[in-house]
Amino acid sequence: MTEFKWETFLLFLLIGFIAQIVDGSMGMAYGVTTNSILLSIGISPSVASASVHISKIFTTFVSGLSHLKFKNSHKKIIKSMIIPGMLGGAIGAILLVKIPGSIIKPVVSIYLLVMGVRILLKAFNHVPGAQFKRIHYQILGVVGGFFDAIGGGGWGPIVTSTLLSQEEDPRKIIGSVNIAEFFVTLTQSAVFIAGIGLAPISIVLGLILGGVLAAPLAAFLTLKIPVKAMYIIVGSAIVLLQLLLFVRLLWL
Repeated sequence: MTEFKWETFLLFLLIGFIAQIVDGSMGMAYGVTTNSILLSIGISPSVASASVHISKIFTTFVSGLSHLKFKNSHKKIIKSMIIPGMLGGAIGAILLVKIPGSIIKPVVSIYLLVMGVRILLKAFNHVPGAQFKRIHYQILGVVGGFFDAIGGGGWGPIVTSTLLSQEEDPRKIIGSVNIAEFFVTLTQSAVFIAGIGLAPISIVLGLILGGVLAAPLAAFLTLKIPVKAMYIIVGSAIVLLQLLLFVRLLWL
């Protein structure tokens, strides 16, 4: 664990707060946003993902409780996705720890770029009416958990975006995905800590405090903030970060 740096702590407190406002209110983008920033400043993929997921243990716990309080949940979705999500998350975390950062970083960056484009397109494209069975939730949980660990984020963009295509109250989908994410994140973090140790304390504590402070407000804002506007802002930001990272990689 590195020494504590106040400048880094305050920066990531702000980043964690903003990212959790977005994630808690629209069901995605905390991990993708924060991981994009960490990669853009030179943090290795495994350390970046570990930092994000350790902080998400606390943010998803508070977020989940807040969504339960506001009745933004659906038991069927939560029960169907927890164990598959944990399994996929563990596999993804193990793979990320074992692969050298120089190899996985471009792959993760491409994945995050795709997620950013997906979020951006979601603002203009919604196709309701899909029918989901229990097995569909389980498969989605495994896939979402796996790519969430690999990319440092992705549970929301993959799971929430997919589930929003069905005829279900959006606020219940967003809340359920956030609640299930706590268990997935807990599993991923355990694997990361066992594989690479604790992440930089300044970054982790900043993300934790910022996210915890924002979580109750974000759950409340689920009913208030236009989701389309969130999709456009976050999607554009992630795409821009990854394009800048590609330019940096090509320049070097």
